[in-house]
This record gives sequence, C-alpha cells and structure tokens, in this order.
Amino acid sequence: MDTPETTSPGPRDFKALLADYERQLIREALASSGGVQRRAAGRLGMLPTTLHEKMKRLGLFERPDADPGVAP
Repeated sequence: MDTPETTSPGPRDFKALLADYERQLIREALASSGGVQRRAAGRLGMLPTTLHEKMKRLGLFERPDADPGVAP
C-alpha cells in the first residue's frame, strides 16, 4: 500500500500546481468577461483588488510597451 509520503507531490510541486490552476481560472474568467477585471473578479467570487493582486503575483499582467520577442 502506498503511503501519502510516496504518492503526494512535495510542497513546491503543490504550490506550482496551485499557481497554474489559479492562472487558468483567472484567464478563463477574463476571457468570459471580455477582459473586464471587475466582472472577472465577480465571476471568481473575489474583490477586484484581490484579483489584481493575484494577477500581479502570478505574472498575468502584460506590459503594453513590451516587445513580445524580447525578454524583460
């Protein structure tokens, strides 16, 4: 029988999976709300300021002056 220690992802793996899932949910909410963050936040059940902070933490903001071919 497998023990939780041998079958569970480690703390870093869990955090990475959680961040990926949050990014996915936020992108879907933004897409379904026409990019309006206030509406997307409502669909996700959070305040717009919380959504903004999560987007910032997860690297979901695109700089309008950024060249997509150049790394920051």
